[in-house]
Amino acid sequence: MTINVCLLLILLFSGLVFADNNSSLNSLFSEEWNYRLKEDPLFATNAGNHQYDDRLPSVTKADQDRRAEYYRGLLKKLNSIDRSTLSKQDQISYDLFKYYVEDYISFYEFHSYLIPLNADSGFQTEFAHLPHQLTFASVKDYENYIARLHAFPTYVQQNIELMREAIRIGMVLPRAVMNGFEVTMTTHIVDAPEKSVFYPPFQSFPVGVPESEHQRLRAEGSKAITDYVIPAYKTLLEFMQKEYLPHTRDSLAASQLPNGEKYYAFLVRHFTTLPLTPEELHQTGLREVSRIHKEMEDIIRSVHFEGDFAAFLQFLRTDNRFYAKTPEELLKDAAYIAKQMDGKLPSLFKTLPRTPYGVAPVPDYLAPKYTGGRYVEPPEGSTEPGIYWVNTYALESRPLYVLESLTFHEAVPGHHLQISLARELQNLPEFRKFLYIDTFGEGWGLYSEWLGLEAGFYRDPYSNFGRLTYEMWRACRLVVDTGIHTKGWTRDQAMQYLASNTALSLHECQTETDRYISWPGQALAYKTGELKIKELRHKAETALGPKFDVREFHDAILANGSVTLPILERMIDDYITSASSRQ
Repeated sequence: MTINVCLLLILLFSGLVFADNNSSLNSLFSEEWNYRLKEDPLFATNAGNHQYDDRLPSVTKADQDRRAEYYRGLLKKLNSIDRSTLSKQDQISYDLFKYYVEDYISFYEFHSYLIPLNADSGFQTEFAHLPHQLTFASVKDYENYIARLHAFPTYVQQNIELMREAIRIGMVLPRAVMNGFEVTMTTHIVDAPEKSVFYPPFQSFPVGVPESEHQRLRAEGSKAITDYVIPAYKTLLEFMQKEYLPHTRDSLAASQLPNGEKYYAFLVRHFTTLPLTPEELHQTGLREVSRIHKEMEDIIRSVHFEGDFAAFLQFLRTDNRFYAKTPEELLKDAAYIAKQMDGKLPSLFKTLPRTPYGVAPVPDYLAPKYTGGRYVEPPEGSTEPGIYWVNTYALESRPLYVLESLTFHEAVPGHHLQISLARELQNLPEFRKFLYIDTFGEGWGLYSEWLGLEAGFYRDPYSNFGRLTYEMWRACRLVVDTGIHTKGWTRDQAMQYLASNTALSLHECQTETDRYISWPGQALAYKTGELKIKELRHKAETALGPKFDVREFHDAILANGSVTLPILERMIDDYITSASSRQ
């Protein structure tokens, strides 16, 4: 009797501890989520919370210090929770939250907030996305939008002050990547508000806005663009040209920044979520480049091309048959490929997202220095679709033979499917629905390109060479990123490495190199994540044999949203155990 009572008390106490820890953890998630919404109104809007739709973030140095202290306190609270008492799902949430909080603190300590823009984008382009991201259904929506236009000069000035501090401590961008940066500002310096990208919401009004309000809102919007937005972009451009540009650095490597070697080592961990060294990643890249090169040579032989590898790349870059004649043709081809893949998805997945997507060109104010395409998710709770952006600038640099790979990566089964499923997850903390871990997301995107083979695409040798070009591009990223940031590679050396190993256009080799220089470490995410997913698939196929179902495997990969690679491995081990036990 006594032993039974003791056991009962132990079980009761354990249950109370379990419940208390779960409650404490979920309280932390809710506390941080509400804090983040208030501190970052732009994020709040995108997350479907409209309490702060009339505001922009405050990003002063004092704000950065205050937020870092908050997250340090949050980490202490998190560490006080006994992870071992949590459920398996809560352990995943705990680990992801710790990853997020610790890396937030590290980014602050390395002063990364002092670089609010890079070679192709930044806070100034994020603000220009607003008209595309917001829902305009009521007078209040318009008034909130106008209030944000009014707030833009303060937002610009705060970012300028951060960059002045960056100049003081040497946390600045390399001069080599600054050529052409002006376009992200000059595009918005127009001589009439009607020519601004911020004006379209005022061209026509939805039925929810009374006609009696149209004239007032249009006049106030025009005045806000003329008196606030355009002058703010002028102020930013003048600062960049007269103050920032003269103080940009000659060096390229992140390791040359203040505390740079430790900073780059942190970026490697952040973007791969694995304890890898730059040298290990460099060597992995070299091995992958060698492997993929052999497959590319096989295709060159199969088409009976008379010439060497370099000559074949030149042929692909210059033959008109491989390029669209108009932007509309490129967009039409991208949409057709996407729709074809839509029909193949049920053979690859059991669970598909409800959110639709469309195809659109990259906006003009971004296109010249922008990548070939990107996925833009819709604001939470809106009726808008996701958008697969295709870059129609400089059509001679947008080969059709890579369009299948680009589409599968950015749209389906890549980012649209992956991000939409994460947003639609039920019974998970809100932060997990919006967490984006690069090596998971970009690894999935690259794996999705390869899935096109299973779905019956890449039927002609040139599109299959395009697929290999995109895979080679990501393998080269491991070599180039580590080469630039730890081995003293020059910009020309990096561009030449890309140009000699891939069929990317020379324009894209340049814009990509500038991206790696100004966004150190991020390029490491793609190949690292893809290799891990393929490794886990091989592990599952070997363990399960005839019980392996590719649809179940893909659902297992995507079942918990964006996760670190160590967590992903645990998830797939659990999936294998579960699938093995089925009769």
